[in-house]
Amino acid sequence: MTVQGRKNIIALPLKLVLTEEGSSFFIKNNKKLNRFKLADNVEEYGLAFDNFSASSVQRMVLIDYISKFEISKSEFMSSRSEVMDLSKLIVYGMLYRQYDVAIFSHILGSDVIKRWNRANPGTIIDEKTRFKESFIEGLLKDNQKAISEIKTHILAPLYSYISKSSTLLPDEKNIQLLLSEKFLTNLRPFVWFIMTKFRGAEGYDTMVRSIRLALNEYMEKAKIAEYISLMIMELAINAENTNLRHEAQELYRGSLDLNSALFDPNIRKKLSDELEKKGELVYLSWRIGGKSGSIGTQGRLQITLYNKESNYKESKAIIEERKAADLKKRTLMDFYKEIPDGEANTELGLYYLSYLSEACEKVNVKFESLVTQIKERDLTVIKLVFYF
Repeated sequence: MTVQGRKNIIALPLKLVLTEEGSSFFIKNNKKLNRFKLADNVEEYGLAFDNFSASSVQRMVLIDYISKFEISKSEFMSSRSEVMDLSKLIVYGMLYRQYDVAIFSHILGSDVIKRWNRANPGTIIDEKTRFKESFIEGLLKDNQKAISEIKTHILAPLYSYISKSSTLLPDEKNIQLLLSEKFLTNLRPFVWFIMTKFRGAEGYDTMVRSIRLALNEYMEKAKIAEYISLMIMELAINAENTNLRHEAQELYRGSLDLNSALFDPNIRKKLSDELEKKGELVYLSWRIGGKSGSIGTQGRLQITLYNKESNYKESKAIIEERKAADLKKRTLMDFYKEIPDGEANTELGLYYLSYLSEACEKVNVKFESLVTQIKERDLTVIKLVFYF
């Protein structure tokens, strides 16, 4: 698994809700926007795809063109890797963006910039400073060698640590090395303008240290991307199986064992097709906070699952119970074994919530979960909220 997935083209029915900046860009470039209704019954304008470029979509996250993603399917098992890849590219995109914001803030507050501003009151450098794109592009092109050397210097201690790690497999080391490079590659050009302009000046080493420290912090946070994708997948499959059971009860009226039937690919396909015809789908959405959003929303990611569910109270009680479980006393396998026979595959994700919560706490990512119900539409809504 690479940082952005095994393949650049992801085959999923995806709806993208654009930010104001994103909408303006596509309208100016004569791209007609789609109007569609989302799972929460709200109509939005944006883009719709049957398949999409992972790198292009992640780039749109970085430049703050997307506010929300949504996919809907009657079954997720056949698209497991694609859904997980989508989730990870969103989480990585947000982390790259947050890292960029953090480094930009560090540099503006550095002694190097403060000293420059005092000496050059007519050409101060601050958050309002703007450069012509052609000027920055030319400068970066002329300083490619210096920028490459600076990146190598910044990454050297982390490279050494990863290479010597006895807990990582060779493929995992390569992924970590690539990820560290991606964080630096996705920093705004302004950062490299400052690093080359003031290279070797008093205070330069302090800027390098701040970039390294923040990189270590965000590399740790990036570990939860895998946890989040697994959590989402398990919840989606749990909702899918719930729907398939209900449909099997209607179609077969007790003439077959429901749990066994779900493992029969032909029966599962028939049930899934029926749900598709009826429009009874499971919806997954990712809502991301904007770069310049209000305080508390900039690094916010809300993942929501919508599904028709008659046993709302039971679902809520199970999730709350699993969340509060004492992980120090039981392993994931212990939890797995305690699930009633026939339900292991469907409830694993619910137990996994407690592990995701612990992983987030370790890397200082605030995590909240909530189960609610939209009574008039008979929908159960599971929300996972992260503050990076």
